[in-house]
Amino acid sequence: MSTTAELLKGAAELFPGEVVTSAHVRHFDLPLGAGRFALVTLDNGHDHTKPTTLGPQSLANIDAALDQVEKEAADGDIVGVGVTGKPFIFAVGADLKGVELLKRHEDALAIGKGGHDVLKRLANLAVPSFAYYNGAAMGGGVEIGLHCTYRTVSAALPAFSLPEVFLGLVPGWGGCTLLPNLIGADKAVSVIIENSLNQNRQLKGKQVLELGIADAIFEGADFLEQSLLWTASVLKGEITVERPLIDRGEAWDQAVAKGRFIADGKVHGAAPAAYRALDIIAAAKNGDLQQGYDAEDQALADLIMGGELRSGIYAFNLVQKRGKRPAGAPDKSLARPVTKVGVVGAGLMASQLALLFLRRLEVPVVLTDIDQERVDKGVGYVHAEIDKLLGKGRVNQDKANRLKALVTGVLDKAEGFADADFVIEAVFEEMGVKQKVFAEVEAVAPAHAILATNTSSLSVSEMASKLKHPERVVGFHFFNPVAILPLLEIVRGEQTDEAALATAFGVAKKLKKTAVLVKDAPAFVVNRILTRFMGEIQNVIDEGTPVAVAEKAVEPLGLPMSPLVLLELVGPAIGLHVSETLNRAFPERFTVSPNLKAVVEAGKRGFYVYDSGKPELDPEVAALLKQGDSVLTEEQVRDRVLDAVAQEIGLMLDEGVVAEAQDVDLCLITGAGWPFHLGGITPYLDREGVSERVNGKRFLEAGVASVPA
Repeated sequence: MSTTAELLKGAAELFPGEVVTSAHVRHFDLPLGAGRFALVTLDNGHDHTKPTTLGPQSLANIDAALDQVEKEAADGDIVGVGVTGKPFIFAVGADLKGVELLKRHEDALAIGKGGHDVLKRLANLAVPSFAYYNGAAMGGGVEIGLHCTYRTVSAALPAFSLPEVFLGLVPGWGGCTLLPNLIGADKAVSVIIENSLNQNRQLKGKQVLELGIADAIFEGADFLEQSLLWTASVLKGEITVERPLIDRGEAWDQAVAKGRFIADGKVHGAAPAAYRALDIIAAAKNGDLQQGYDAEDQALADLIMGGELRSGIYAFNLVQKRGKRPAGAPDKSLARPVTKVGVVGAGLMASQLALLFLRRLEVPVVLTDIDQERVDKGVGYVHAEIDKLLGKGRVNQDKANRLKALVTGVLDKAEGFADADFVIEAVFEEMGVKQKVFAEVEAVAPAHAILATNTSSLSVSEMASKLKHPERVVGFHFFNPVAILPLLEIVRGEQTDEAALATAFGVAKKLKKTAVLVKDAPAFVVNRILTRFMGEIQNVIDEGTPVAVAEKAVEPLGLPMSPLVLLELVGPAIGLHVSETLNRAFPERFTVSPNLKAVVEAGKRGFYVYDSGKPELDPEVAALLKQGDSVLTEEQVRDRVLDAVAQEIGLMLDEGVVAEAQDVDLCLITGAGWPFHLGGITPYLDREGVSERVNGKRFLEAGVASVPA
């Protein structure tokens, strides 16, 4: 058997770039004469912008610190041991950069085992141990505290989570085993499964206390002093920590069943991590910790060597890194300041845009439309949304008043846009209408103003072609709902200049959107791929495959909703319009479904009715459908749909619609809610062999979003 030190030494050799966390031990006398205390501080030597992580060398440093305090505790030199972090950060978990480099199952197993061997020592000291969650704590950071006897949390703590399932792992250093044994299976399932699968939802300090993870909460300003005072009272017996009795009966099984229901709803069995975590939680019911740790080691190693984690890390890096430094964006020094925004249109989309610009830029925003009633309705929508924010305590009365005063509506574009720096149109998706609007705006807006279009599929170059200054027109395509989906496709027209583009990227950053530079090609990225995807589903239905079979065929992709539910969200009329646009551009690949046309002409809002609470094919739609007699199996449908998507992405990359396959994935994750655990779409197509079957090559090199060869 290898010792912990040997395991960690071997693992450290595989992680050459680890940002090493040190574990400083200092001693002092506790208040109230409670005795001599050892405090271990985790610190990687950087400020809070580089959070503390736990790679093999970092674990070895914690192990060495525990060697020291274990001896002191055994010798009676100290009465307790505490663990805390550097300012604003406790610890944010394992170092994932190193995990990507692992090629062998036994090396992955060593990471799990090494972590357990070190952290278990906190529970086995001869004196009580205390975790002081002073700042952000995630994953392995949270688990350090779970091994301690007691925990306190800062009221200022901004983020606390076990995000492993979100990335394609399980909490593997005690999380799956210890958390349900501390707070009960139901609450543990909420933290480990539900929060992770809800876009990695974070807990605040108060929630950590309410869940029973922490035993006490103190204000951020003097958090450590108050925690040490509380520690002294606990050690002197003046404070007794009461913990609820855990229900190990039917409630435990129900909690696990609830977790499976949540996982099925989110990933449809297409990703293993949530189910592996639930198996360990289910087994933890008997309270056998070592059995749980062994199961965590095994699950961790299996998942580290699987495609889902590699895709999860890839997706995480896309959103966190590539999304913040867009490929091909011009030098930001070319961007012009934006001190006033104009919005053409006052319908729902235009009103959502006005609200977003107002909240993020805090500059005057003016809406225009064809009649006063529409203008008033648009401004009224923005005011009502600000009132909702006020009601929820998200803004105070002063700020609400200020924001409301900044938004106005006028009928006359000359009055509204004469001093605007950025004007965006959100009018009817019709080329003639948009060209007319831009001609009117150009006549009255200042020479430096950027003219942006929120078109979802029309040519930006054609829209600008009749203007005196087409170089200032840029595509600025948002996704619905605007407040939630982060993607912004920034489209460079044939004549768009660098200053207009740089300003667009500067505004996108202030709007807190993930901007991707896109070539002016029909339907850009997301709508082109989704329309090809949906079009193929529609084709197999038109040819004769039952609707239910066609829908079920793509469940293994684990998409947030089925294709026809998505069509309902987008609106069948918009779906039809985009398919007509793409059919004109690429008639050999994009069809216009006669059945979809019939559904739109009948004024139906979708294919389903929800009388039973579940989606069922609307009998009126069923009566409209004219189908052939070619019936495919689920597998045949899936192959056909994936082949079509792989072909389309290959063609888009050949055309230079985006810089790389990574941008396609970033667009689908942030603009269409495509699953994180797939890494978007291209890693999945590579993994399933579709890319090579269709295009003769992978989209990504081996080792990118996959286990290195």
